[in-house]
Amino acid sequence: MKTIELVGLVNEQHQLSLAVPAEVRPGLVKIILEVPADNEESEASANWSQAVAQAWAADWSDPREDIYTLNDGKPVT
Repeated sequence: MKTIELVGLVNEQHQLSLAVPAEVRPGLVKIILEVPADNEESEASANWSQAVAQAWAADWSDPREDIYTLNDGKPVT
């Protein structure tokens, strides 16, 4: 089994949101939650999007991913 560390956010409806790398195939996965201590909670909530952005910065800046234009959403040829 391969382990991938992700940062997520639990909203007021107790739903978990997170971004999964494209390498993860659809199907069942095992989720283990690390819940921060009360004094760490506000900091973790405030910084979750920054953590995701940092973790995926290399993927987002990969020019091979720029296959669509903003105008038409079709592959650039």
